[in-house]
Amino acid sequence: MMSRPPGKVWFVGAGPGAADLLTVRAIRVLAQADIVLHDALMTEALLEWAPGATHVAVGKRCEGAAMPQATIDRALIDAARRNAVVVRLKGGDPGVFGRLDEEIDALDAAGIPWEIVPGITSASAAAAAAGHSLTRRGVARAVQIVTPRIGRGEQGDGQWARGLDPAATVVLYMAGRMAQACARTLLGQGFAAHTPVVAVRAASWLQQSIERTDLTRLARDGLTIDERPVVLMVGEAVRERTPVPSSRVVLGSDCRAEVVSSH
Repeated sequence: MMSRPPGKVWFVGAGPGAADLLTVRAIRVLAQADIVLHDALMTEALLEWAPGATHVAVGKRCEGAAMPQATIDRALIDAARRNAVVVRLKGGDPGVFGRLDEEIDALDAAGIPWEIVPGITSASAAAAAAGHSLTRRGVARAVQIVTPRIGRGEQGDGQWARGLDPAATVVLYMAGRMAQACARTLLGQGFAAHTPVVAVRAASWLQQSIERTDLTRLARDGLTIDERPVVLMVGEAVRERTPVPSSRVVLGSDCRAEVVSSH
């Protein structure tokens, strides 16, 4: 008697948190899911896109309980051997700090098929929340996404900042608790003292908040935002805009148009 072939694992990007920022493809896959293994930072609204699936939390939180990566890998393999459609729902985009390759390697070794559905990463969501472009003609032609968190086997002591370009927009993931130290490291790497910094907490969530500062003030005072997750954007592209006076056209008593500026 032939054994049942394994199901397929879909790595789906959940985006930054708002349920309506999922892609159409992500919604279609979730609707067909038999089981969803999801990260910690998921709202009920996101999981409602998979009403017929079993929902299993396999997230990692630096300040709380975390499931070992090997356990997550095994859970994916077991789920695929029992279900036709398995969704591994990851915050943001699966390929950005999502341990995607480790899970793909485990599935490949077990002979289980998989596919990636990209999602909106936190850098894009934070920039949209703050009303900025991450690139700007004549100001920033590159975006560098980095995390100061040190993984197993990696070097500390500011190694994460080596090679960062002060002329780019630098986006720091998982840096909320380390924001003050990160600012000092960037200043030590030659970034200008008054380089703008925008911190966005919970981009696209109802609890979203935005704080503007610069590297000098951040290095001295830290952030007033005291909850996570926080994304830091550093660079001239996120400098706060100077308000432009608005104008309206009115008709004078002699029917000639006049432009009236409001300040």
